[in-house]
Amino acid sequence: MSVQRRNQWEFTSDSPQHTESLGRSLGQLLRARDLICLSGDLGAGKTIYSRGIGAGWGAATPLTSPTFNLVHEHRRATDDARLFHIDCYRISSPGDVDSIGLDDILDSTATALLEWPERIQAVLPSARMWIDIFDGGGSQRHFVSRACGERHVSLLAHYRQLISRITIK
Repeated sequence: MSVQRRNQWEFTSDSPQHTESLGRSLGQLLRARDLICLSGDLGAGKTIYSRGIGAGWGAATPLTSPTFNLVHEHRRATDDARLFHIDCYRISSPGDVDSIGLDDILDSTATALLEWPERIQAVLPSARMWIDIFDGGGSQRHFVSRACGERHVSLLAHYRQLISRITIK
């Protein structure tokens, strides 16, 4: 199933490999200051999708769940670009974001990838791509992506074009 609007798109993955491939495609399109928010229950596939995003972005080290460190900083070997992978699961309120330096990260030229962003939604900028991931049963995952702000709407349009060519299942 695929629902398309200018700022929203729904799509489904049939396997963990497909989920990672979808993430890789998004990662290839990311630029400095992009903010990607991944929401979903435990086991929904956020970390698999994030691993793909990191690989597509060109992270020198694989993305893993940052649950215990909260923030992982990744770099590319080809330039000075930075990708911050942030897990907000253990943040109890939006006021706690000072402890992880979120303002500094978002004010920098880095790309930011947040898991569990609903815990700090009140302090996030409106310009972002928000992706809800739902367990569709078995290996299937359903994605609902919403883009806010011209850059992220454009990112979503390019992402839609790119993954329409993916055939991995």
